[in-house]
Amino acid sequence: MASKKKTAAAAPKATGAPDGQTPRRFEKELKNLAAKAKNDSWSKSTLGQASLFVKTALVLALLGAASNASQLALSPVFGAIPAGIPHAPVLMAGCFVGWAGNLFLNRALPFSSELLLPLLALHFPVVQFFLSQHSEKLGSWWGPLAIEGLTLFPLAAVSAAVVANYLERADLSALPQFVADAAPGIGSWGFFKLAERVAGSQLQAVVGQTFVLTRVGMQMLLAAVYTVLAPSKFLVLAIPALLHTAMLNHHVMTPMGTGLLNSTLRAENWTVLDRRESLTGYVSVLEDLDKGVRVLRCDHSLLGGEWVRYKGPIISEPIYGVFVMLEAVRLVKREVPVLDSEASALVVGLGIGTTPSSFVTHGINTTVVEIDPVVHEFAAKHFDLRENNPPVIADAISYTAKLANESTTKFDYIVHDVFTGGAEPADLFTLEFFQGLNALLKDDGVIAINYAGDFGAATPKMIIRTITHVFPSCRVFREAPLVETVVEAWGSDFINMVIFCQKTPGKLAFRQPVREDYHESRARHVFLEPRHEIPESVWLEGDDKSILAKNNTAKVTKLHQKSAVGHWTIMRTVIPAKIWELW
Repeated sequence: MASKKKTAAAAPKATGAPDGQTPRRFEKELKNLAAKAKNDSWSKSTLGQASLFVKTALVLALLGAASNASQLALSPVFGAIPAGIPHAPVLMAGCFVGWAGNLFLNRALPFSSELLLPLLALHFPVVQFFLSQHSEKLGSWWGPLAIEGLTLFPLAAVSAAVVANYLERADLSALPQFVADAAPGIGSWGFFKLAERVAGSQLQAVVGQTFVLTRVGMQMLLAAVYTVLAPSKFLVLAIPALLHTAMLNHHVMTPMGTGLLNSTLRAENWTVLDRRESLTGYVSVLEDLDKGVRVLRCDHSLLGGEWVRYKGPIISEPIYGVFVMLEAVRLVKREVPVLDSEASALVVGLGIGTTPSSFVTHGINTTVVEIDPVVHEFAAKHFDLRENNPPVIADAISYTAKLANESTTKFDYIVHDVFTGGAEPADLFTLEFFQGLNALLKDDGVIAINYAGDFGAATPKMIIRTITHVFPSCRVFREAPLVETVVEAWGSDFINMVIFCQKTPGKLAFRQPVREDYHESRARHVFLEPRHEIPESVWLEGDDKSILAKNNTAKVTKLHQKSAVGHWTIMRTVIPAKIWELW
């Protein structure tokens, strides 16, 4: 019996495992665990790689938005074109330094480099606020360079370093080696430029619509996103900058900011009556309390102005003669004279409305095309704009093209008056655009075109050649006579000019004004009749016979930098530098 019990007791040991745990099953479970671990590792790796690329895209997109926000913030003080001259080199240098020096930055910092991003972004408004007040000393080239050198350059450098750190951990083993070596740098730069372009086009359409879409508002929004991306205890260092922006920065578009601005402006005997940020720039209505004049400003340019101390008995008194000269389009002799009450006019570009208000006062049926709704709003609210038709708030190119194709409407007079910031919108001075205006003009109608530029440069002559290519009979008049000593002092012959043209060949001539033409206005008695004619030989001289077509506007755009810088200098003599700087 005892031997049987031993045999029975030893039986389980012979199986070598508990119930159901055979060696085969144990091996299977090990394989399952290994496969699960492999799957989990692959999932984590995939998520990790995706996270790297998402964060890379976010940092580059934020830099693209910050690039546009920086330029918008500089345009009221320097103008969009002068501010843009050093912009691309600063960005490229910052990105190169950050990409090449990311390892040095990693060793030099006791913390992750991405923690610097919100700190840098939060200081943008403060640096711009203080350095902009020295723009007169710095000038239109060194000023933007200094400001973006202390704001955008470090942000670009740190962003590039952060992206380099991210992409060093990216798995590019599936790519050929030479592609894997080049792809991070080239791909990052390409994505950044795409993000910058998309952000620019999107912002231009919506700028100023809400506080976060204003210049300072956008910068604070970007800083907030950077803070969410890289929160840290070091953000306490940005509290002084944040407090300054919230409480002392009068560029902030709030009632408090406007109050701060006016308290500073009154020390200069100026005041701001209204201001708004819009798609064509920073638009404001300013009043010189000493001289008694009111002006409409857009970025670093003036769209017009009038006397508020010396009101005309019939219509407002403008302070700039060129807008009165445009009214002389009515004085051009026509084969069959037309009564004002039976005439129609199209005005492209509103300004403060000097010319269209005069037309309406004469009884002319007038249509105004203006791209910026804020410009129209301020002209109606602060400059006694007179209208007898609802304004067309639209892009002039698309509107006039549609009108020419879909309507039989023809105008007796067309006034072309578009200009801001020292450069003409090139698309509005092309052969194709003038051909469209020609189609909208009656056979004996007259067009007046305001052009501002350095007549010593090539662009004005090209523009005039383009106009005369479409209209066979033209005469060109300067706003003021040519004074060689002034040209030598300024280094340029920057002047407003008006080109009067007809569709019919022959000598264009003006009738003598009568009392009703002047509206009992002193300014019109002085400026209505065009006087300082530029001979045809001047603008047709030389071997260059090129004209401006819509497919070669880049040629003119390259020449804008010089004229815009010249315009910036002139504007500083028209209005004190302090007023431009405070905006």
